[in-house]
Amino acid sequence: MPLKKLIFKPGVNRDQTNYTGEGGWWECNKVRFISGYPQKLGGWLKYSVTAYLGVCRTLFNWLAAPNYNYLALGTSSKIYVDNGGTLNDITPFRNTYTGASSPQDTDNCIATTDTLTTVTVNINTHGAVTGDYMTFAGVAAVGGIPATSFNGVQFYVTVVNANQFTITVDTAATSTVAAGGGTGITAYFYIPSGNAVASGGTGWGAPPWGGSGTSPTTGWGIAAATAISNPLRYVYFASRYDGSTNYTDLLFNIRNGPIYEWSVSPGFPFPSGNAIELVGTQVPQQVGQILYDTYSGILMAFGATPYGAGSPYTIEPLLVRWASQDDYTNWDPATPASSTAGFLTIQTGSNILRAVSNLGEILVFTERSVTSVTFTGSSDVFSQKLISSDMSLIGTNAVVVVNNVYYWMGTDKFFMYNGRVETIPCTLLQHVFNNINFAQGGQVVGGSIERFFEVWWFYCSSGATVVDKYVVYNYDENIWYYGDCTEGMSRTAWSDSPLRQYPQGASGDDNYLYNHEQGVDADTLPMTSYITSNNFDLEPDGQKFMLVRRLIPDVSFARSTTAAGVSPTVDFTLYPRNFPGSAYMTSNAEGEDFSRAVTQAPGSTVAVEQYTDQVYVRARARQMGVSIGSSGVLGVNWQLGSPRIDVREDGTRG
Repeated sequence: MPLKKLIFKPGVNRDQTNYTGEGGWWECNKVRFISGYPQKLGGWLKYSVTAYLGVCRTLFNWLAAPNYNYLALGTSSKIYVDNGGTLNDITPFRNTYTGASSPQDTDNCIATTDTLTTVTVNINTHGAVTGDYMTFAGVAAVGGIPATSFNGVQFYVTVVNANQFTITVDTAATSTVAAGGGTGITAYFYIPSGNAVASGGTGWGAPPWGGSGTSPTTGWGIAAATAISNPLRYVYFASRYDGSTNYTDLLFNIRNGPIYEWSVSPGFPFPSGNAIELVGTQVPQQVGQILYDTYSGILMAFGATPYGAGSPYTIEPLLVRWASQDDYTNWDPATPASSTAGFLTIQTGSNILRAVSNLGEILVFTERSVTSVTFTGSSDVFSQKLISSDMSLIGTNAVVVVNNVYYWMGTDKFFMYNGRVETIPCTLLQHVFNNINFAQGGQVVGGSIERFFEVWWFYCSSGATVVDKYVVYNYDENIWYYGDCTEGMSRTAWSDSPLRQYPQGASGDDNYLYNHEQGVDADTLPMTSYITSNNFDLEPDGQKFMLVRRLIPDVSFARSTTAAGVSPTVDFTLYPRNFPGSAYMTSNAEGEDFSRAVTQAPGSTVAVEQYTDQVYVRARARQMGVSIGSSGVLGVNWQLGSPRIDVREDGTRG
């Protein structure tokens, strides 16, 4: 019988049974398809010099000035600006208290305990909560702890009560001091930290959490009458060119908080100080998301406190407001002769989840609708048109724009918009949505790798509270593949900016930024990568047993960077079995397993189409699956071609 060429349909299909999907691929990890053939995923390499604080949910790349390529990071605790791998903290301050002149007296506010690094800070009505950050200036040595252990150091705050909190310093005290540190101390409190993981529920029902006085009455262990929700903290960025300085400044807001600006100062390129709250006329006090519409040159707010709102502030979740076209600090529509500021209300849904702009059109997503908002240039300034009221969005960061097309993950399917909303056919629909933690849908992050025509989504699998899975849509070949986030691949934010050489991801494992598609390894460790085919019949209808005697591989090791004297290697494994429901056989009658190593030819200097000539196996079965993969060796890269197997008929009895 002639050699049997093994060619499989590109992409992975888990929405059919293994046997039904004959001729395709069944499972994979850290593999992509190029021109229909699988190959190992590109590697990643640590980019940032230091780790950031909190969980990063947003990356935003912009040019502050020619040759000044900045990346803004929004985490659950901090706002940073990356400059060449160095993360600069620009987080705004909530309050600053100095000496006895402040209502919150800071004179001699430090208390130490002999031998301990835990320090108590006594500032009345400090306003901090556990998890916030603060720093000092002007502290003198106290209790044997030097001044350098206090001044300019960021401290994690643990609140004792409304007038006390504790911090941890890097040097243990040598004496106990009840009140020290000197006079004229300045205490800087950063804006509050947010949640790294979403939580919700109804809590306990005993008083005062909803027990007595509720209807029906609830008690200890019974759900409270009022549900609680602790959502993730999201940061939204925008950039705006300042003609007076010739710099492009950064604007941002934390969801349902005020707008901040970071103006690039004459001390450029760094430092430019901390961001400050935007000051102007009728600036909304709370904003769901800002967006700078480059088409019209207008700063917009999606979800905002209404015009003329007093204190206490109440955000209207469907209200869209915008500043004047010629002045981003003027949000007052009452003087139309000098201002184009205005507002409109999205008509469908109950809450704006995300707004994303592309080519003069802004798509506004609610929990069940998509609305197009466009600049008119008329007295109305912006108009709206409902695009779809029959869709969903699993999380605010699940939207990706690539080549003027929107892609997003819903709660039960994937969507795209290229002039109209369409459902994307997906061969991994059940695999993804039957094993996803919907309570952590807000952690879903979408991204792209345009070089390979890919849209990615990272998500939490069922029961997981950190990102541990990913799924990829290749829009050029209209195929899907997937994998897990082991080996340090968990990503909580993504940027595929044309301003940077590599796509960049924020790590959910160690809080560093990573360059992707740089090298072929998982940072400094080997990457495990494999793909396994569906079962296929060795004889056309599967009636007869077949004996497999040889495997003739077809593998390229191009771009491998193994050390001198080390040949790149992949493992081919055959998975024979006789019936779709039976277990795979792992060895033949002689006890030989069905895995074979395929390596670059020894002594070869060109890692292209150099592989073992043939390997011998003895496998007798009706059906078989094939797997190829690599692990354990640094520098291995591979792409599968069209391998062959040598088979002959071997009867019908087994």
